[in-house]
Amino acid sequence: MRVLSGIQPSGTLHIGNYFAMMQPMIRHQQEHDLFCFIVNYHALTTVTDAAKLREGTMNACLDFLALGLDPDKSTFYVQGDVPEVCELTWILNNHAPVARLELAHSYKDKLAKGFTPHNGLFSYPVLMAADILLYQAHVVPVGKDQKQHLEITRDIAMRFNNTYGETFVVPEARIDEDTATVPGIDGQKMSKSYGNTLDIFAEEKPLRKRIMSVVTDSTPVEEPKDPDKCNVYALISLFMTKDEREELAGRYRAGGMGYAQVKKELFERMWEYFKPYREKRAQLAADRGFVCEIMKKGAAKARGVAAVTLADVRHRVGLDY
Repeated sequence: MRVLSGIQPSGTLHIGNYFAMMQPMIRHQQEHDLFCFIVNYHALTTVTDAAKLREGTMNACLDFLALGLDPDKSTFYVQGDVPEVCELTWILNNHAPVARLELAHSYKDKLAKGFTPHNGLFSYPVLMAADILLYQAHVVPVGKDQKQHLEITRDIAMRFNNTYGETFVVPEARIDEDTATVPGIDGQKMSKSYGNTLDIFAEEKPLRKRIMSVVTDSTPVEEPKDPDKCNVYALISLFMTKDEREELAGRYRAGGMGYAQVKKELFERMWEYFKPYREKRAQLAADRGFVCEIMKKGAAKARGVAAVTLADVRHRVGLDY
């Protein structure tokens, strides 16, 4: 089974990215045919600083490799190194109804936040469809906010297949309900655009300060507290076993424990959890040429698969005169 997913290099990656997407993808490489990529074409919809995009792309590559993605057990590449996806996007645009794209929550959300409307934002789901269909992916792990885009991908694939015959695998979404939404320090979904993140590779003092600023209610120390309504509990639970979560929940309900104590424990657990990954990342960052070589090899593997799909598509639509 082929599993595929990508992540934008539009900012520093955080623990929401890690638990909702990166960690599950790294696990998939042990048992599935994994395609994992950095979506720098998608980032162009909001990032207009070339230096920032380059650095963000390299940092995302470093993060994935440091966290355990094995390029020998997966196909790991940068989206922009596979130009075939652009040709397929144009072809699929002819099978993507405008009315369907106008309903995309992500597009409407971006406009509500003040982004200038342009065709890149509007046709974002079509590029995402090309990303998936080009590699004939069977399963696409997505967050709840991307589920609608995956449904659009399925619609486009079925429309194309109905017109030209069975060409694309119609992919299935996979959503991990336990980690689909990781809260930020303000209680909203953790997101770079909200500025409420806990970055995976943050330095010690800034990370401690961020964790101590996690929003909580005003329940006094001595009073019982509801762990299910606490942002700190939701975050520290990501680093705990089931038994540890239950023990901490009991301490919440018993009273006599302040939120500051749990925040301190959260910092200690997060700092220790990512310690070996920080060391590996530092080693990789010292030899960026080596990292670039890894990504070039990954792109070559991806293009080998993409070329087969695109040749079939070109033949079916009549471009191979």
